Amino acid sequence: MIGPLLRLTLRGITDLRLHPFAQLLTLMAVAMVTLLTGLILLGVHNLDQELLKSRGRVEFQIYWKNGVEPAQVNAEWETIRAMDHLNAFKTFTPANALAELAASLGKTGDFSRLADDNPLPYSGLAAFAVPPEAQREGWAAALLSTLKELPGVDKVNYAPFQADLAQGWRTLTRTVIWPVLGFLGLVVALVVHNTIKLSLLTRMDEVEILALVGASPAYIRWPLLIGGLIQGILGAGLGIGLLAATHSAVADALNFPPFLIQLQFLPLSQLLILGGAVTFVSVLSSWVAVK
Repeated sequence: MIGPLLRLTLRGITDLRLHPFAQLLTLMAVAMVTLLTGLILLGVHNLDQELLKSRGRVEFQIYWKNGVEPAQVNAEWETIRAMDHLNAFKTFTPANALAELAASLGKTGDFSRLADDNPLPYSGLAAFAVPPEAQREGWAAALLSTLKELPGVDKVNYAPFQADLAQGWRTLTRTVIWPVLGFLGLVVALVVHNTIKLSLLTRMDEVEILALVGASPAYIRWPLLIGGLIQGILGAGLGIGLLAATHSAVADALNFPPFLIQLQFLPLSQLLILGGAVTFVSVLSSWVAVK
């Protein structure tokens, strides 16, 4: 059983030489589609990373009432630090806030006369990561209410659009990007399917003779399926290689102020999924062609 299967597999590999020009065009088409798909995934991956680092969170600017006792403020700061999904919490005493304001204004920011009569309140900047439950309506509003209910808090400001940005990005990927990737998969299927059909048309006499002498359908189809498998593996490998070369050339394209973004390459799991998906589509389209 293993011997005939091995011979048929080797035959499928050697049959790739029968139509070298058509096979080369198919290989390049599969590689280009793999490259284009990989570029889209690369963009999605890096946007996801940037979203998780900065925009996938909501920030609250919190101001305490004038005249509130420092002990009460410290206690409420500890309450905030204990809240779920808190990423960062930067606090300012009135003296710190006045110093920050003076430093930001440079030479014109001389507020030494206000040292004994500081009008600025205690304040804080709390950044919360957007959790999965943020998909339900009202997560940020509920958090805003919780912060406002602290006894010493005077007011809380935040940008509402930040809480919805992560969910908006997920919706965009579902409605736009994945259909595009599906279309590219269809292109791979059509290219490989047409190449296998061409091979069948030029070998129709051979196929009919094999059928007349009693060859089983599996005996006839297996070499053709192997050809589709090899096309998928080689095309996916070449496309991923081109993707790596492209990434190496543009990795630092945005690594300058004010962006300072180092483009990351796709993780191994996504590369395996990309290569496996292209190979699977190639084999599936070959199966449809030989059927």
